[in-house]
Amino acid sequence: MIEILTLSLTLAQTTQPTATAPTPMSGAEVFFRQILPLLLPIAIIWWFMLRGQRREKKKYQDMINTLKRNDRVQTIGGIIGTVVDVRDNEVTLKVDESSNVKIRFVRGAIKEVLREPPPPEKK
Repeated sequence: MIEILTLSLTLAQTTQPTATAPTPMSGAEVFFRQILPLLLPIAIIWWFMLRGQRREKKKYQDMINTLKRNDRVQTIGGIIGTVVDVRDNEVTLKVDESSNVKIRFVRGAIKEVLREPPPPEKK
C-alpha cells in the first residue's frame, strides 16, 4: 500500500509542468477586464428602461390610432374637447358647445383620451 502511494506521489511530481512566468497582459486586456463588470449592469438597466419606453410608446400609438368620434380628449396644450372628425393625421375637436368652436389638431397633439366616470346609480 505504501509503495503505491509513493509511486503515485513520484509520478505526480514528475508529470507536473515546470512553472513558467505568466505572460503579461496588454493594456487593452487589462482595460476590458476592469470595465466589463461596470458596463454589464449599466447595459442591463438600459435594456429595461428601453423596454418600458417601447411599451409606453406602443400604448400611446394604439390610443391615437383608435380615436373615434365623440371621444373626449386632452391635447398636449391642455385643451379639452370632443372629437368631431378624424382624418389621416388630423383630428377636429369641438371645444365649446355653446358657440360651436372647432379646432383642428394633428394626431400627435392629443395627450390622452379622457374616460368619463360611470354615471351614479339611482336608487
